[in-house]
Amino acid sequence: MMTSQFPAVTVLSDPGPEAETYRPAADRILTGNPVQSVSNRFSSADGRFNCGIWTGAVGSWRVVFTENEFCQLLEGVVVVRGDDGSERRFQAGDAFVMPAGFTGVWDILEPAKKYYAVYE
Repeated sequence: MMTSQFPAVTVLSDPGPEAETYRPAADRILTGNPVQSVSNRFSSADGRFNCGIWTGAVGSWRVVFTENEFCQLLEGVVVVRGDDGSERRFQAGDAFVMPAGFTGVWDILEPAKKYYAVYE
């Protein structure tokens, strides 16, 4: 019998590694206590592409995106305000991309959970 070696398919909703908890740097936090967690489920061999599940508590902080990130919000409400004056509100079910070079504020109004895919 011939067998082939194929990479395993990663299903984000399957059980994964324990999430790592962290906070934004103290000088970036604007309101609340935006404790966050990330459970990375896949990394490319070169380390430039990663995806998994992220959660965030209510609060706001300054962001500077050096990577491109696709987000699909699974739970909660988030408002993203750009330093250019733009503002977008996202809720569960919304999908969007945070482009490299974006600077502004992430404001979590209701505890949030998202799938993410990051390319650096």
